[in-house]
Amino acid sequence: MKGEVVDGAALLMTERDVVVTAIADLPTGHEIALDGRTITLADDVDFGHKFAITSVARGEDIVKYGEVIGRASTDIEPGDWVHTHNCESTRGRGDLEATTSGGEVA
Repeated sequence: MKGEVVDGAALLMTERDVVVTAIADLPTGHEIALDGRTITLADDVDFGHKFAITSVARGEDIVKYGEVIGRASTDIEPGDWVHTHNCESTRGRGDLEATTSGGEVA
C-alpha cells in the first residue's frame, strides 16, 4: 500500500478512505484540490493527523487504509480535523461486535 499525495499536503491511502493524513502542519483555511473539489480546512491539522475529505454522519464509519478505524461521534464535514473529539475507535470493542451481530454482551 503506497498511497497518493494529494495537492502536496496530504496522503490518501485508498479510494475508499474518507480521511487523508496531513504530511505537513496545515493551517485553518488551507485549501486542498481533490477530484475536482476544493476542500477547505476548518481546523489547524498537525503533521500526521487526519482530516475528512467527505461528509461523515454521526454513527457512520471512518475509513482509512481502506479499513474501518472508528465511528463518527458527531457529524463531520470535509475539511474537519478527525480525532478523538469526533471519532470513536472501534478497535478492541467486543461490546460493539456483540451488539452489531445480534449477540448479547457477556
